[in-house]
Amino acid sequence: MEYVQPPATAAHGHILCCTCGVPIPPNPANMCVSCLRTQVDISEGIPKQVSVHFCKQCERYLQPPGTWVQCSLESRELLALCLKKLKGSMSKVRLIDAGFLWTEPHSKRIKMKLTIQKEVMNGAILQQVFVVEFVVQPQMCDDCHRVEAKDYWKAVVQVRQKTVHKKTFFYLEQLILKHRVHQNTLRIKEIHGYFNSLIFYFGSRLFSATSKASQRLISHDVHSNSYNYKSTFSVEIVPICKDNVVCLSPRLAQSLGNMGQVCVCVQVTSTIHLLDPNTLQLAEVDANTYWRYPFNSLCSPRQLDEFIVMDIDIIRDLRLGAGAGLRSNRHTLAEVWVQKTSEMDTSQQYHCRTFLGHLLNIGDLALGYDFANANINDEFLNKMNPHHVPDVVLIKKSYDRAKRIKRRNWKLKELARDKEGLDTDDERQYQDFLEDLEEDEALRKNVNIFRDASKIPVESDTDDEGVPRVSLAEMLEDLSLSDATGGEGADMMTD
Repeated sequence: MEYVQPPATAAHGHILCCTCGVPIPPNPANMCVSCLRTQVDISEGIPKQVSVHFCKQCERYLQPPGTWVQCSLESRELLALCLKKLKGSMSKVRLIDAGFLWTEPHSKRIKMKLTIQKEVMNGAILQQVFVVEFVVQPQMCDDCHRVEAKDYWKAVVQVRQKTVHKKTFFYLEQLILKHRVHQNTLRIKEIHGYFNSLIFYFGSRLFSATSKASQRLISHDVHSNSYNYKSTFSVEIVPICKDNVVCLSPRLAQSLGNMGQVCVCVQVTSTIHLLDPNTLQLAEVDANTYWRYPFNSLCSPRQLDEFIVMDIDIIRDLRLGAGAGLRSNRHTLAEVWVQKTSEMDTSQQYHCRTFLGHLLNIGDLALGYDFANANINDEFLNKMNPHHVPDVVLIKKSYDRAKRIKRRNWKLKELARDKEGLDTDDERQYQDFLEDLEEDEALRKNVNIFRDASKIPVESDTDDEGVPRVSLAEMLEDLSLSDATGGEGADMMTD
């Protein structure tokens, strides 16, 4: 303890301490520091040992009453949290300085040196330095407790789609990450089978749903008339994805502007965007219309064949019939002769119309569905005039996958989830999804794409070939924060 000289003193020389008689500079108490220490302790009432609670699972500290904050050792945030524990007992003193004293990181002790001032006898201002020890007590936070319990959930949402591939769920995962929907979940589970499913477990029911719902009574308190339910919601996604070929019912095709029954799905948003490969006619089908007039995909992505373009002729003047809807301006209609790369030793060729006239040239490779040799069981396709069913429907231009992977200098983030019944074809399907992002700028707008610093961009004039690429302007920096606290932290208490 030391005495702080007031800024203005009228007396000069020395006086004798009124208690022990030692000569001292004049002060309002007329006492030396030793005698003042025996009379007054300005740190009285301030606890010298305090407990703080720490969750070992998520490495967060409890900030009363119920907030858990991330703090690193000797950080501003931890200093502010510790000072708030002392705020009530330090209301009568002035905090001058606060800082940490080094302790062994595994000692479960945090020591803090405080400097305080207080006005005592006859206006004298005393300043004292002392140490407060904070004992770190282990306590599991509510979030980690729910995760460990695994079955501690109040609501579960199951999103499922009856398809043999997972392209929709790859896109859904990126939407969830972009909008941070996963932050309130306790657990995410992925199931692959007849239905591809994502199951989200929540600690409370904080949402409403228009899908199928059910609930089960867990407990009932007859005294307070309160009920504890577990709610389950099931959401089924329309089983149509981008690049699927579908066959519409005659009634639905007529209502969409007399378009052809065999169409290609070019985009899926809140509606299904269909394109007639024979006329470039566009139509949108919303959810209500789909479930009223349902249709299925005719082929799966595994049935895609590779074709080589033998000849191509652009169709420039095509007149549509009465009542026709909008035509696509992004595509070019063309007639092509193609041959399967697996049948190059034969003379078999196929003639068809395609919407890829702006991309294809003679000698290019394209992926499509071979309807001439396929055995398809579809209610509407089987009733169509065989002359109106195309032999081949081309879906997209084909590029060298090995080169695309080598040149890809970006990456996506993934959800932390439990996986069950995974398919061995997952990697190929994921590469298909990444290629869709490169080829479709509209699809990339809803996805956070991060620059992959581990890959060196490959620039070469010989291997360009017009391969679609993600521009550098569309990539985000993948930040890895070394300081878990971040920011400037909370304001420290100075009262």
